[in-house]
Amino acid sequence: MSTFYEITTKIKDQLELDVFVNTVTMGDIFKVDLNKQTIFPLSHIIVNNVSYQGPILVYNVSILSMDIVDESKDKVTDIFVGNDNEQDVLNTQMMVSNRFIEILRRGNLANDYELIGNPSIEFFTERFENKLAGVTTTFDMAIANKMTVC
Repeated sequence: MSTFYEITTKIKDQLELDVFVNTVTMGDIFKVDLNKQTIFPLSHIIVNNVSYQGPILVYNVSILSMDIVDESKDKVTDIFVGNDNEQDVLNTQMMVSNRFIEILRRGNLANDYELIGNPSIEFFTERFENKLAGVTTTFDMAIANKMTVC
């Protein structure tokens, strides 16, 4: 049985196709060297849990999509936008999430996996050491349980 490898590899491969993703990682986010600027924009996969439902397995997955927020040295003239690109980062990383979910729902991933329910997307800023912003997308996806009794 290799559903874990299959599911995480398919997610990684799909995220790597996105123009706003430079690096895809998996596992403990705090083991990723987030101080290296060359890895951004970054998408990070976390498999939270798996629910056994007989002939199917339902994976609960979170994908953190993030990028570095660049601050301008110019004086702040617009207090809504500020002097950084935080809104741009949030927008582009939301689109990474949106594209992935739509491909899971209706694209080439829909043939092997089923999106269960509605994904949730949470915005974040400055969650880590350097100034990062992005979104965490959490969703459930079903895959056939390929375990045999032999």
